[in-house]
Amino acid sequence: ALILSEELGNRNFSIVIGACEAQSIAIGMESNIKLNRPLTHDLFKSLADSFNIELKYIYIYKIENGIFHSFLILKGQKKDIKIDARTSDAVAISIRFEVPIYTNKDVLKETLSIKQKNETNQKKETKSRVKPQKKDSNKTDVKELQKKLTKALEEENYELAAEIRDLINKKSKK
Repeated sequence: ALILSEELGNRNFSIVIGACEAQSIAIGMESNIKLNRPLTHDLFKSLADSFNIELKYIYIYKIENGIFHSFLILKGQKKDIKIDARTSDAVAISIRFEVPIYTNKDVLKETLSIKQKNETNQKKETKSRVKPQKKDSNKTDVKELQKKLTKALEEENYELAAEIRDLINKKSKK
């Protein structure tokens, strides 16, 4: 699960993504990892840079049947250009371009309505800029994961809790 959090708030939501995309996102977030050959998202960045293509931001514009839909918003000569993208790819690309990820009140409302089944006091949502969570140290990361594990268990989201538990175990071994 990819967890996106508000940049200037405390709300977050998770998106289930594939293993390859998760690995690419993790590698993109870790500045100390250097690969011999570029991953697909790195290739996209190199291609865009070579042709002076400017990515302005990512926009997660809807969730339908549990699937998040996103656009890459590129700077065009006369108007911005929207390119449809899988959200996991869009996030991996946004990390490489260092551009913001936005969503809207409907997406937040939909993701929060799922959480509200287990929470009684949820504030109404409007609009938010979100970003992938990045931690400065392994110790901080484990503490945050433990908080998320507790929350997942409280919400009876056992699948997410198991994934978080596995991450904690992996990080604790380092």
